[in-house]
Amino acid sequence: MILGSGLGDFANEIEDSFAISYSDIPHFKRSTVQGHAGKLVFGKVGNKTVVCMQGRYHFYEGHSMQDVVFPIRVFKLLGVSKLVVTNASGGISKMLNNGDLMIIRDHINNMGTNPLIGLNDDRFGPRFPDMSEIYNKHLSGIVADHMKKLGLGVKKGVYIAFTGPSYETPAEI
Repeated sequence: MILGSGLGDFANEIEDSFAISYSDIPHFKRSTVQGHAGKLVFGKVGNKTVVCMQGRYHFYEGHSMQDVVFPIRVFKLLGVSKLVVTNASGGISKMLNNGDLMIIRDHINNMGTNPLIGLNDDRFGPRFPDMSEIYNKHLSGIVADHMKKLGLGVKKGVYIAFTGPSYETPAEI
């Protein structure tokens, strides 16, 4: 799990947990974003073993895209098979209000780069991965069901990735 802005405290709910600071992990970078603890937290949620990034570091902090995705590659080598990513972002849909949760059904990469640029390492997948269903519909359905039970309302949409750290211009919106 990647715990984005506002969700770092979820790591405190992990049972039998232990944490490692990014500064103690070779090749991990330091997050400079306020509220991002910069720790990997290992433990249990229910009957599942999890590892969480309690905060992350970003491309807009000056890190290379390869550095930004390095923790995900570490997760893969640790045997992680499912990734849950959260973040706080703006919304340009008139159907979204401040604080709404949205399930991402697809995305548009408008960052001018791609984390797959560079030498391909077959341990992490093919050179040209199939992107037709990268957001798992089954897992998204489970999340939607829980959102309904909690009375949150279910919003789904397309995430547009910008580099930041500025907000979008009116033309971009």
